[in-house]
Amino acid sequence: MPPGSHQTPDWIGAWHPHDRARNTQRTVLDARQRLTSSTGTRASYDFALLSEYVNARMSASMAAPVLLVILSLVVSLWVPLVAAVMWAVIAVLAHLGVIMVCRQFRTADPAKFDAQRWTSTFVVAEAANGVAWSGMVLLTLTTGDPEVLVILSAMLLVGIAVNAISTRALPIATLMSTMLPTFTVAIKLLSTGGSLNWSLASLAIGAELFFYFLARTLQRSEIKGLEHQAEKDALIYELGEAKAISDAARRHAEQANIAKSRFLATMSHELRTPLNAIIGFSEVMRSELLGAHTTPQYRDYANDIHASGEHLLNLINELLDLSRIEAGRYELNEEAVSLVDIAEDCRRMLEIRAKSKSVELITDLDRSLPRIWGDERAIRQVALNLLTNAIKFTPQSGKVLFSIQRSADGGQLISVRDNGPGIPEEEIETVLSSFGQGSLAQKTAEQGAGLGLPIVQKIMELHQGRFDLFSKPRFGTEAIATFPRARVMDALRPVAYDKPANGPDIFPSAS
Repeated sequence: MPPGSHQTPDWIGAWHPHDRARNTQRTVLDARQRLTSSTGTRASYDFALLSEYVNARMSASMAAPVLLVILSLVVSLWVPLVAAVMWAVIAVLAHLGVIMVCRQFRTADPAKFDAQRWTSTFVVAEAANGVAWSGMVLLTLTTGDPEVLVILSAMLLVGIAVNAISTRALPIATLMSTMLPTFTVAIKLLSTGGSLNWSLASLAIGAELFFYFLARTLQRSEIKGLEHQAEKDALIYELGEAKAISDAARRHAEQANIAKSRFLATMSHELRTPLNAIIGFSEVMRSELLGAHTTPQYRDYANDIHASGEHLLNLINELLDLSRIEAGRYELNEEAVSLVDIAEDCRRMLEIRAKSKSVELITDLDRSLPRIWGDERAIRQVALNLLTNAIKFTPQSGKVLFSIQRSADGGQLISVRDNGPGIPEEEIETVLSSFGQGSLAQKTAEQGAGLGLPIVQKIMELHQGRFDLFSKPRFGTEAIATFPRARVMDALRPVAYDKPANGPDIFPSAS
């Protein structure tokens, strides 16, 4: 096996417990079917083979009498017409006996099918048919013309071929219907003597053996076809059963997911009520609105309480948003919004946090971009989550580039790029899943619940956009949220920015 190959060895699948039990059950079933089969194959194939035999015989129900009449007329040129007609009548009656048995098989109840009994019945009927055909030898007693033996051999070959083709699904019937005529004609030819007659006798015996083995070959081909059909039916049944199991599992998973989302929504709502009170009272204590603390350490405690409450409230809000999105109850309040406005607000909100970590926050905002149609609160959450993650995992003296640009397809995108440690390729799928965290997030002290990026991804899906995450260890990460061209409102005038009242002209006005 070449290096890097992930091919599973054959013996692993063969020893899977479920497959091993299924193979054992199938082997036992096949052995039981063969023991109860009249043909040595499978009992379930017996009915199909006998049905094929009956159909072949019934389809030739009119052709055989016509053939017998033609043969009797031909042989009447050498033998008396009465003898030829009597033989033809006997052969036709024997053939009608076979047809009657076949009709009985068709009208019989399949639920009461007995393969042994029906096989024996058909063999007896075919043996009687063979006895009738062997009556051809008696025609030689009515004339002394030696050419009759040649005509007799030709009639025998025709009869063997017709019976072999009609009884191909039941070779024992082929043997019983052709063996007696063949031996009687062969004995007559051998007893008459002469090299020609001996050659004709050898030809008759050879034709008997050939057509018998031909019937056996055709039966084996029929059995192979039945086996392939049975395997296909078994696969269809297993696929149907697997699909039913999969559908049931999917329904259970959907119900469990809905129940989980409802539970999270309820718990989040119930937790926010007392948490707002905790944050409010801690804010009062921290700002010393009711008087200075006699112990300075109490102020630090109030700060810790307030910071922890804010962190917990953000976590609950994320849980609530995620549960609403997964439950299909997150409705967008859409309006014309400017990505540049939202980006500037987010930059101001997180600039202090970036400075506290000595992270340089660089903005590149295309002010000429028109507004887009979307939910301002949701888009603001996208930008905040991406910026927060970038600042969180960027080391000191690092850089974060926050840009708003037009995408290649005419849409607009939010891009956040950092020069942090990056994410291994095999962990990208993990960090995009709910509650998923990479190895770096698990090691850092400033870790979240792993809900920010999944929420961003789902919000972008609600806006018919897409979210891409590109990262390489030691080279940084870039997160891109792209809004489709259909949401861009080109008919509206671009947003114009004026120079701030105090501070440098960071974004010069568009001309």
